[in-house]
Amino acid sequence: MNRKGIFLFLVIISVCFLSGCWSKRELTDLAFISAYSLDLTEEGNYEATVQVINPGNITSGLQGGGGGSSSPPVIVYSTVGENLSDMDALVTKKLSRTPYYAHTDLVVISDELAKKKGLPPILDELDRDIEFRTTTIVVIAKETKAKDLLTTLTGTDRVPAIKIVKTLDATEKSLGENLRVNVHELITQVTSTGKEPVLPGFTLKGDPMQGKTMNNVQSSELEAAPEADGLAMFKEGKLIDWIEGETARGTLWTLDKIKTTTVSMSWEKEKKAIAYKVMRQKTKVSATLTKGKPKIVVSTRAEGDIAEVKVPVDLTDPHVIKKIEKELEKEIKSEIEKAIQQAQKNKSDIFGFGEVVHRTDPKAWKKLEKEWKDRTFAELDVDVKVEALIRRTGLVNNSLHTTLKKEGK
Repeated sequence: MNRKGIFLFLVIISVCFLSGCWSKRELTDLAFISAYSLDLTEEGNYEATVQVINPGNITSGLQGGGGGSSSPPVIVYSTVGENLSDMDALVTKKLSRTPYYAHTDLVVISDELAKKKGLPPILDELDRDIEFRTTTIVVIAKETKAKDLLTTLTGTDRVPAIKIVKTLDATEKSLGENLRVNVHELITQVTSTGKEPVLPGFTLKGDPMQGKTMNNVQSSELEAAPEADGLAMFKEGKLIDWIEGETARGTLWTLDKIKTTTVSMSWEKEKKAIAYKVMRQKTKVSATLTKGKPKIVVSTRAEGDIAEVKVPVDLTDPHVIKKIEKELEKEIKSEIEKAIQQAQKNKSDIFGFGEVVHRTDPKAWKKLEKEWKDRTFAELDVDVKVEALIRRTGLVNNSLHTTLKKEGK
C-alpha cells in the first residue's frame, strides 16, 4: 500500500512539471516567410517587405516550376516604419496569419539603405529575434529596390528566394565572383576590428512591373529576372564601393573562397586564347613584423586542367606547359593585386589582414589597431605569390588548331 501511495504521489507531482501544448501553433495559423527585404523611403524610414509562401500553389503547375497555375506561388506584403520591430507588428494588419521567420532563406538589403544607415541597426534586430535563423543568407540589392527582387516571379525555381540562393550557390561554385554570407558570419565581420564585411550583390534585369505578373514565367524568355552582380564592400558597417569582374574573383582568391573557376590568358598576341579550369586552390595569408611595421604575404596555389585552346599550341611539350603555367600565375597574381589595391584605396580591410597580424603578434596589434582602418592598412606592404599547376589537358593532348597546322590545312 505504501508503495502504491508513493507511486501515486510521484505521478501527481510530475504532472505539475509537464508543460503540455500551451505554446502550440497550428500550421494553418502561420504565414511562412521565405524572404525579407529592407528599403529606405524618401522620408528616411524603413520599408520592409515579406515574401510569404502560398502553399496551395507551390507544387501546382508544370514539374520544376514554370506555370500551370493562375495564381503565384508567393504573396508579397510591404509596410513602412521607423524601426524593424514596429514593422514586424504592422505587417500583421495585412496578414491573416502570424508571420513565421524560422524558415526564412534570404534577407535582401537595398544599396541605398546600406550606404546611408548601414548594417548594425538591421543586424541588431535580426540577432535578437529568437525565430530568425542566423544561417539566413544576406545579399545587397544593386541599383534596384530590394522589394523588386522579392516581387519578381521566377521560372525554374517557383519561389524567388530559393532562386536567388541557388543562383548564388551556382555562381560561387562555377564563376568565383560571388560568395555566400549568412547573418552569423556578417555579424562576426561587422564586430571585428581586423576585418570588414563583403556581401554578394544582386540586380534586376528587365522590367520590375512585368516581373510581378504570371506572364513573366509563362514564356521561354523572362521579361525580368534577378542576376548576381559583384560584391559589396563595406567599411564600419556602411556600403562604400562595388567590386566587379576579375577584381571580384581576385577578392575570392585572397579570401580562399574559390571553388572552381575558369581563368583565360593571352597567348602569342591572341587575347583569351587559353582557358584554364581551376579544380583546386588554396590560399594562405601570413604576416611578419619588422620594427613594428607589418608585412602581409598572400600565397596561392592552384591546380587545374586546360579547358580550351584557340590557337596552335603543342601541349605535349613540357616546356610549353611550363610557360603556360607561368603566364597563368601572372594572370592570377594580377587579379589578386587589383583586389588588394581597390580595398586599400577604400581603406577597407575586407581580407582580414588585421586579424592575421593580431594572431601573429597580439602585443604589436594593440599599437596598430587604432590607425589600422584609416592609415596602416592603406599603406600595408603586401607580397603576392602564386603557383599554378596544369594537371591535365582534357580528353585530347593537342588542340585542333595544332593538328590542322601539322597537316598543312
